[in-house]
Amino acid sequence: MHDQTSATVEEPEAGSTVDSLADDETIDYITGNRIKLKGSEPVRQRIARALFHEYGISVDDMARDFPIQISVEGRRKVTKKADIAIFAPGSEHTLANLRRIVICKPEPKVGRTVTKIRTFAQAKKDIEELQTLLGTESTPQLQYGMWTNGLDIFYLYKEPNRFGARFDELAYWPKADEEIGSATVASVARLRRGEAEMLRLAFRRCHNYIHGNEGMPKDAAFWQFLYLLFAKMHDERVSRKNHVPPRFYLLPSEASTERGREAIEKRITELFNEVKREYPIFTVSDVIELSPRALAFIVAELAPYDLSGTDMDVKGVAYQELVGTNLRGDRGQYFTPSGAVELVVKILDPKPGEKVLDPACGTGGFLRETLRHILNKWRAEEHTEGLPDTEDQLIEHQTRLANYAAECLFGADFDRSLVRATTMSIMTFTGAEGNVYHMDSLAFPDGHFPDVAEARKTIPVPNSIDVLMTNPPFGTDIKIEEEHILDKYRDGVAQSWTRDRGTGELQPGTTKLTGVSPEQLFVQRAVQWVKPGGRIGIVLPNGILSNPGPADEAIRRWILDHCWVLASVELPVETFVVEANVNILTTLLFLKKKTDKERMASDRGAAQDYPVFMAVAEKVGFDRRGNKVYKRHPNGKAVVEEHTERERVRIGGKDVVRTFVRKREVVDNDLPLIAEAYHRFREEHPEPGIAR
Repeated sequence: MHDQTSATVEEPEAGSTVDSLADDETIDYITGNRIKLKGSEPVRQRIARALFHEYGISVDDMARDFPIQISVEGRRKVTKKADIAIFAPGSEHTLANLRRIVICKPEPKVGRTVTKIRTFAQAKKDIEELQTLLGTESTPQLQYGMWTNGLDIFYLYKEPNRFGARFDELAYWPKADEEIGSATVASVARLRRGEAEMLRLAFRRCHNYIHGNEGMPKDAAFWQFLYLLFAKMHDERVSRKNHVPPRFYLLPSEASTERGREAIEKRITELFNEVKREYPIFTVSDVIELSPRALAFIVAELAPYDLSGTDMDVKGVAYQELVGTNLRGDRGQYFTPSGAVELVVKILDPKPGEKVLDPACGTGGFLRETLRHILNKWRAEEHTEGLPDTEDQLIEHQTRLANYAAECLFGADFDRSLVRATTMSIMTFTGAEGNVYHMDSLAFPDGHFPDVAEARKTIPVPNSIDVLMTNPPFGTDIKIEEEHILDKYRDGVAQSWTRDRGTGELQPGTTKLTGVSPEQLFVQRAVQWVKPGGRIGIVLPNGILSNPGPADEAIRRWILDHCWVLASVELPVETFVVEANVNILTTLLFLKKKTDKERMASDRGAAQDYPVFMAVAEKVGFDRRGNKVYKRHPNGKAVVEEHTERERVRIGGKDVVRTFVRKREVVDNDLPLIAEAYHRFREEHPEPGIAR
């Protein structure tokens, strides 16, 4: 039902097209018309998209603001509107064909306090509003209802009887071609693949329930949620592999009874015990500590999803939001925003078979993006870009990604919780743990951490890595002072330097450095680790590349002596303000390690002149508050462009590929354009040094 602030639809003038939008406008997902983003409209847009992407409901079978007459006090008729009405597939939009309705309300403003998730009982008044629309006599075929404010979501099923109707609480809706009667264990074969906003909402609701309703700290809530997430994914893999019914499910009646919740708890406990036995990253100390009621809530949220089949982009967005919120580092680990990560991977362009390493991997953004990059290469070869995988492709791609992760993908971090988070992230996408080591990359191959011995075998220093990308911890307040570490870099960046007072030229200092910023050491460590001809992408504070002091100039000279500079991309301060909460200017520096022969040629004065790609990113798609920034016309309205979407949806029991042309605002983000410009630059100016 609509409130006073709901959206209005503006029909375009005859012959006109929508090519710009004001700040409070968007393109309606259902009608394609220009609408005002007021009140509940943002929620309605997210739900409409999810109905199509997750439930397989065609947009042609949806209508907005559909009028339904209801009786008031048994006599007077009034007209109410369903925010979204869903009709029988391919039918006329009439009351007789109405099958489902959605009521949308404005999203509540969330402050700094814990956000509790409401139960059906606590949302009684809101649910009565939905029951009123569902129970009207004019819609005999209407069975399903949803009420949501973008945070709370409630589902109802109407069961007609001789007294009118009974309303059953549901944990979720069935997909487009299923009925509630089929919501049994066997129906899990028709799980829905996640859509970005809705899966992110599901993850957030689970975490908020544990944090708010169970009273756990945020980091503890995060790990409890991950335990259940992995129980879910393990169940999907076992079910697919062995063709057995799943165990991560709940029947419609289970969540509301004590006996049903106990049955859920038993199934989930057995699953997680299997997870601990199969995956070494889990230990006996990892225990699910949630109440049966909380378990039932989370199973209800996750059970409908086919997480194995959900696109990597979607899982990555949902997973990273939770990780970034709950695992902030305290030693300068600024988690790299996704746009910068994508740019680094696109420019370095890792190939299948190349060894990739992030020696300060944090939550695994570079490794996750590398997996996506490799997967997209395979899809391009198969001509299936832009489409979700079929069941056969899903199995093949996950097997290939698991093999690639096991043979070619490596990460390391000195923070054990981040090592676990990255390992779980890789497992989310591949089903395999990959190679993420708990160790100090600057002290390697020495050090007391448990994974050093294994890393010596797989990624020895020097010259073992093809592509290295990293965002190392940096800052003068976290200097490396351990002498046994600094001694490894005395021949390079840990050497002290001064200037000759007469000539101003650099000369070695006599003072032994007792502390060096970690990012300076990581530059040398990265160059040591890669093979001759290997590529490096590293995030550095601008000072290293621009400060006039002798120490920073010496580092720049060391880089030029040992590497070809491929590119330098300066990032705006907004890049790290939102996701890392630090106000710092940074640059992405791209290098290629010289061979000994190339270095000797430079020493003899036979240095090769070569062009370097340089760019300054002014916009990264969002402002300092995290709000999206759109390209604008001179009149201030947002630029709109056509976007082609290819989707594989289920219609009439069959998978059908459909192509849609939709209009959307153009995000003002220079980073994808810089990646394209770099590759055009390389077509004209091949990389210096040895060919690859």
